[in-house]
Amino acid sequence: MSTMNEAEVRAEVREWLAANWDPDLPLVEWRGRLADSGWGMPQWPREWYGRGLPMALARVVEEELAAVGAVGVAKSGVRLLAAATILEHGSDLHKKRYLRRILTGEDTWCQFFSEPGSGSDLAGATTKAELQGDFWIVNGQKVWTTSAHHADHGMLLARTDWDAPKHEGMSYFIIDVKQPGVDVQPLRQMNGHASFNQVFFTDAKVPKENLVGRVGDGWKVAMTTLAHERRGADGLPPPSKRGMRIGKIHAEERAETEKANQPYKWYPQRAGRVDLIIDRAKETGANKDPVARQEIAKLMTLAKCAEWTARRARAAQQQGRPQGPEGSLGKLAASHVARACARVHTLMTGTAAMLTGPESPRDGIIAEILVSVPAVSIAGGTDEIQRNIIAERVLELPKEPRFDTGPFRNVRRN
Repeated sequence: MSTMNEAEVRAEVREWLAANWDPDLPLVEWRGRLADSGWGMPQWPREWYGRGLPMALARVVEEELAAVGAVGVAKSGVRLLAAATILEHGSDLHKKRYLRRILTGEDTWCQFFSEPGSGSDLAGATTKAELQGDFWIVNGQKVWTTSAHHADHGMLLARTDWDAPKHEGMSYFIIDVKQPGVDVQPLRQMNGHASFNQVFFTDAKVPKENLVGRVGDGWKVAMTTLAHERRGADGLPPPSKRGMRIGKIHAEERAETEKANQPYKWYPQRAGRVDLIIDRAKETGANKDPVARQEIAKLMTLAKCAEWTARRARAAQQQGRPQGPEGSLGKLAASHVARACARVHTLMTGTAAMLTGPESPRDGIIAEILVSVPAVSIAGGTDEIQRNIIAERVLELPKEPRFDTGPFRNVRRN
């Protein structure tokens, strides 16, 4: 870990930016320089494109990049979940092959976890991988896979041992999504968007060296991915304010961002749009209704508490503490806030909340909130899963009795 202080970090970053930042460079070339310098992800280890800085000083670096209008490394989509997992469990080969291209944005990633027959029971996965010579041969189906339609690589959880207990018989792989035998099919949602895909694997190949961790370590590795996913469940980062900056880098970044964010454009509605509540109360006159005012007050209190929970989690991260159950607390709070928002929006808008199109309330945004909010209680682990995690790891309650022990091939499945 670096012993630099804030003033030293600022001085060194400013000197490096003065010598290297050029908005007319190609985006990938600039990000390559940033990755190789360690300033793109300064909290990563020095040997793997970082500087070994604590998170508090990593934010100082972000401030200096923003001060000169410099673009950062690629962070959209699930690529940083892949990077975090590879850093913790991957081999040196994985780190050499994938980390730099994640930071430059040359590779896009997706996550092959959920299956239609097991839902949030991630350990019930039946997609199988069988070792044949130098390759693992994969057959099965995954679902709810965001961005699989333009991903280069996927993080795959597959069953490699049907005679082991369900949590012990899975392994974790990096799979090439563009190969024959991987069929990606978009799924249309009830809000009209098509962010997710179902994916069919038919004799798809994974080279032996693309196993992450050891055979049977799949559950442990997947928990790292999910812990980082839940840590970010309190919302998307605010939109960039560099929209009007000129230069080749900025133009390429805007095009990249537009493509990367397309599957997520409805996510603010999924979270309930608490930011619209006060304005809508004034628009509809609900701010003068004592019943509505009470419900609005309850919602704003809940939202503020959820915000503080998220800040606690980020503060723990900045102090270098490992990811704990606070991700589940934050995600469960986000679900409660989203549902409360839907109720309050409906209370204020009345039957017009069911209307969509240009003449509906807020050009259909209110209706989109109502049909999008249920997703936040499902994605990234259902509310029930989060409650179990909190009960067992925070409250230290006894685990529920299990009826799915023993060899997985004997466990009853849907």
